[in-house]
Amino acid sequence: MFTIDEFPDRTIVINGKEYLYFGGTSYLGLQTDADFQSIFIKNIKKYGTAYSASRKSNIRISIFNEVDAHLAEIAGSESCVTMSSGYLAGQLVCDYFSNNDYQLFYAPNTHSALYRNKQKVLENWIELENAIKTNTNKIPVLFLDSIDFNGDNYPDYTFLKNLDLTDIILVVDDSHGIGITGKDGGGSFRFLHTLQPKELLVSCSLGKGFGIQAGAIFGSNNIINALKNTRFFGGASPATPASLATLKDAEELISSKRAQLHKNTELFISKLSNSSLFVSAKGHPTFNFQNKALANYLEDNGIIVTYFKYPTENDSLMSRIVLSAYHTETDIFKLCTILNSYSPNL
Repeated sequence: MFTIDEFPDRTIVINGKEYLYFGGTSYLGLQTDADFQSIFIKNIKKYGTAYSASRKSNIRISIFNEVDAHLAEIAGSESCVTMSSGYLAGQLVCDYFSNNDYQLFYAPNTHSALYRNKQKVLENWIELENAIKTNTNKIPVLFLDSIDFNGDNYPDYTFLKNLDLTDIILVVDDSHGIGITGKDGGGSFRFLHTLQPKELLVSCSLGKGFGIQAGAIFGSNNIINALKNTRFFGGASPATPASLATLKDAEELISSKRAQLHKNTELFISKLSNSSLFVSAKGHPTFNFQNKALANYLEDNGIIVTYFKYPTENDSLMSRIVLSAYHTETDIFKLCTILNSYSPNL
């Protein structure tokens, strides 16, 4: 574990030594981008640094509905509602379906944002399918992550395609997809909708793909309106208006950063000689591994990657190389040179 005193960029300094940083979740590198920050500061001056009133208040700021509509258009959903975080967005959906009308099912590797430590996360998809088939009394709600970092879901969703979703409500956390995957960064909503579930909801953080502290839920007009009418939603403070306005105002910049990220990902893959070291999803800038020696080797050669147990110390190790739009060609060449020189026998 390392502690630093500023936001990690493409390089970080630890104990006086500079390292290249290929970790975190700043996929587009927006948080430290000067142009993005300028737009953000401009919006802070207009909307203030925070907004703690309920969205049900008698005084309402128009940017909330504007950004909800903007995001729905990007994702391809009928409707959208934003929240103060992706975790809260997931918890709202979980709370809504936590009653006797529904039976909740959790696919392997589902993020904790979608459950409350009492639901059973199924070990594998065969077990999951059998559990759903034996359910007869309640409406099944299936929760899963789009990017599960094991390559099982996005982009092909092979296991999901084998399920008859006609009577299943599908809830997907797309935190690591929205903003960087799909048409115009719209994530997986459009594709998942083609599978024709009984109802589709996609929740997500907007911090990873869009660089702001906020969350969102996508779905039909009916389900989003139902979520808005809950005590959970009415009692929660919304995302800061300045953050949401920046997402909308920086659309052109975000698009250019996304294109750069895809170029960086393609370059990395083209220069990497041993892709078998990693598990990855096509088009996604994360490359996952379970190899402590490799993480140590990278660190010894001046590169820090994501490497810690998540979400608690009792959970499995999360280790991955993360590419960002802020990485240069030189950064990627150096990373690949070091990886290509690695041998498990070292």
